[in-house]
Amino acid sequence: MRVAYLVADPGVPVFGTKGASVHVQEIVRAFRSRGDEVTVYASRRGDRVPADLTGVRLIERRVTGADTAQRERGIQDAAQHLSDAILADGCDLVYERFSLFSAGGARVSETLGVPGVLEVNAPLVQEQRRHRELVDEAAAVAIAERALTSADVVACVSEPVAAWARAQGARHPLVAPNGVDTDRIRPPFRRRAADAAPTVGFVGTLKPWHGVDVLVDAVAELTRRGRRARLLVVGDGPERAGLERRAGALGVETEFTGAVAPEQIPDMLARMDIGAAPYRAHDDYFSPLKVYEYLAAGVPVVGSEVGQVPALVRHGRTGLITRPGDVDSLADALQTLIDDPAMHRRLADQARQQAVSEHGWSGVLAGILGALHPAVTS
Repeated sequence: MRVAYLVADPGVPVFGTKGASVHVQEIVRAFRSRGDEVTVYASRRGDRVPADLTGVRLIERRVTGADTAQRERGIQDAAQHLSDAILADGCDLVYERFSLFSAGGARVSETLGVPGVLEVNAPLVQEQRRHRELVDEAAAVAIAERALTSADVVACVSEPVAAWARAQGARHPLVAPNGVDTDRIRPPFRRRAADAAPTVGFVGTLKPWHGVDVLVDAVAELTRRGRRARLLVVGDGPERAGLERRAGALGVETEFTGAVAPEQIPDMLARMDIGAAPYRAHDDYFSPLKVYEYLAAGVPVVGSEVGQVPALVRHGRTGLITRPGDVDSLADALQTLIDDPAMHRRLADQARQQAVSEHGWSGVLAGILGALHPAVTS
């Protein structure tokens, strides 16, 4: 099957380091593992091409514009150009990652008469209005409604996202949470030495709602309680400088790696003894990629009771759940895993088993494509 994968959002470089980039790459891998021929049509290529994806054909149309209004029009122009390229190439299926100001997949599906899948990872109109700047909201809403009402399958990463899509006109949106490549991410062969301080790790963009400041405070609290622990923060973002100052002031031994390529993530995870997802109480529509990766690496997870986290981190089986934004609650959970090596090993083994049996990307894609046939024929 020839698959046209449309990624018009300039904030998502196909070969970038963000979680969204990893998501795109894994969907490409999942299609290719089925034997499908995938061409990616994107507004931003990125420059961190994984070795196994060097042969993927990618058509790029960059978004231009100096201010927000110009960039909004630029995305529409790019989506038009990219869908023109798909129409010229032809395809058997168009798979679009939902982007503000793009209904390119709907145009391709209607013109070529091929089925269309729209993957929705966030209520982008609402998110853009609340956290950034949205100049032409009327156009954003109209284009989103066209994309959502035209797709044969609307695959949403969480129930809150599906509820938003449904309110915009999507018919029977499917909930398809993120997954993880359990072949690429595996538990390490060797764990830390018994006399080494355990490493608490975090992977992700450093933004306020991720609660990394709470994690720094919790590790400092562990030290006050007489426990040894170090912190490994993998990622970059606007909070980094403040977090570095906070860790330094509290005397928390911390390594900030900055953004790393997806190919380096398995090595980073192999250095962790506990994976942290210390979200503050905030938007709950996300599907936390980092948690899937911790589980696949056989790293017990300490995560906040927010969004999908409690469903993924089975309390007492694959990790421990804490109160969002609560330093003592987070420190208590970390201390429990540090003080009880047998519990830590049991949770690590069960985390890996859960990832392998339930969260592979091939299964995620199979679920989405499995909904396609009845949707097309109904």
